[in-house]
Amino acid sequence: MSLSVAERVADVVDRLPGSPVEQSPGTHTRPLMSTIDRLDDAIVLRSDRTISWLVTILIGAFAFAIRLVNLSRPTNLVFDETYYAKDAWALLNFGYEVNWPEGANDQIKTGITTGWQTSAAFVVHPQLGKWLIAVGEHFFGMNSFGWRISAVVFGTLLIMATIRLARRLSRSTLVGALAGLFLTVDGLTFVMSRIALLDIFQAAFTVMAVACMVADRDWFRHKLADHLRRSGLPDLGGRYGPLLVWRPWRWAAGVLFGLAIACKWNSVYVLAVMGIMAVVYDITSRRTAGARRAAYRSVLIEAPVAFVSMVVTALAVYVASWWSWLATDGGWGRDYGARNPDDFWVRHLGDGLGSLMHYHKEIYDFHTGDWIAQQTHVYESHPFQWLVMGRVIGIDAVNDIRPGVDGCSADPGQTCVRIISGMGTPFLWWFALAAVIAGLAYWWFGRDWRFAVPLVAGLTVWAMWLPNADRPLFYFYAIMIIPFTATVLAMVLGKLLGPADGGRRRQRGALVVGAVVVLIVANFWFIYPILTDQLMTRQAWSWRMWFNSWI
Repeated sequence: MSLSVAERVADVVDRLPGSPVEQSPGTHTRPLMSTIDRLDDAIVLRSDRTISWLVTILIGAFAFAIRLVNLSRPTNLVFDETYYAKDAWALLNFGYEVNWPEGANDQIKTGITTGWQTSAAFVVHPQLGKWLIAVGEHFFGMNSFGWRISAVVFGTLLIMATIRLARRLSRSTLVGALAGLFLTVDGLTFVMSRIALLDIFQAAFTVMAVACMVADRDWFRHKLADHLRRSGLPDLGGRYGPLLVWRPWRWAAGVLFGLAIACKWNSVYVLAVMGIMAVVYDITSRRTAGARRAAYRSVLIEAPVAFVSMVVTALAVYVASWWSWLATDGGWGRDYGARNPDDFWVRHLGDGLGSLMHYHKEIYDFHTGDWIAQQTHVYESHPFQWLVMGRVIGIDAVNDIRPGVDGCSADPGQTCVRIISGMGTPFLWWFALAAVIAGLAYWWFGRDWRFAVPLVAGLTVWAMWLPNADRPLFYFYAIMIIPFTATVLAMVLGKLLGPADGGRRRQRGALVVGAVVVLIVANFWFIYPILTDQLMTRQAWSWRMWFNSWI
């Protein structure tokens, strides 16, 4: 007799890795799951869907609120805001980026926002991230709040997407909440959510895209299970099974990957790796359904469809993101096609797209050329330093504030500072690194597929920088890494916590998990003053600089 939905849910929960069934050999266990139940194991997520969304919204609201506090301080353009905030304002007024004169930053601080030049500027990143910054400037003006508010919104969306990703992978709302909490109190994520740079938008779209890929896996397996139910079959019996061309989550992932690439190009690496994983998951899902060797036909049958839904869609979205440059005639290189009608791309794509291809060649040459490789920066860091926070980055600093000035209460002979340091929460990053090692063990030796997604995605967004390690790279690029490593940490803690009826093991696990959470949260509040431009004595600042490489 077939199991009821409730019985299937209970069976799935009990047979998750770390369950009492696995941990208590010799005890009574339920019968092995059927093929249909194995395919439809995501059914457990339906049991607390409403609560999970409430948790997601509450954590997102809290993250949004703490990021809004004193958002407009400092009122000046900090770090690379000098490029992106002004480019965003130019997009609002011209549809393309323009050059600004010397002293423009000081003028903007005083409210003068019309000092641009009419000549087009050569910029080396796509336009979408700057358009998102421009949305805030449109509603709130060309001021520090206006150019930062969009980052707050997308920083919040990044946290909420991470919660949904971690929950779906772990089949646990608690684990999803832990992942979201960790991002909420991560110093780097916090700072990047409060300044007008492109990376927070790229990270949000990338994590959302990966979350859609995981949702597609569950959706596909559910459809295979439904096929078996309708057919009255225990499995596919060596047949390929139904062809499912319309994969809504996969198409959504293609759109989101296109948006991520339209912020920064390097999200294309994540698209490539996730595309390969999508085909692998199609094969393994059909093998689970009983297709056996026929499952490998996915490479010929469904891989081309996956390519269209993800890669072609992403390309179309990316090209569309250049709409304002294409719609105007004053952008940098916009007249290339008219001046070079015999160019290969101009002849085959037309004036607009041909000129855009030439522009992209120039951007690529900039990123890979000798000039950028020869540059140096005081805050540059190698990717090998990022996971251990070997070298953090200074976003803004006001030094040598004398006692009595601006409320400085330093002792005579001492000074105060205002600092914004682009640094992660150290305990979070170090615990996450340990969790990555544990997660690799769970994946390879425990054969737990759920760790594969955040580990592969996290490795991709880290390793993609290694070929360019000869040029200046910065720690804040790691904003793409921490959502995935925080997810791994939450999943490992979920393993340590154990099942709800785990007795003493559960108690011991709760103590460990609670201690880790308390340490991370306390660490965040300790470094909070140097994330938010707060006035402090130089001595108080030095207490938070644990290593010389952080200075």
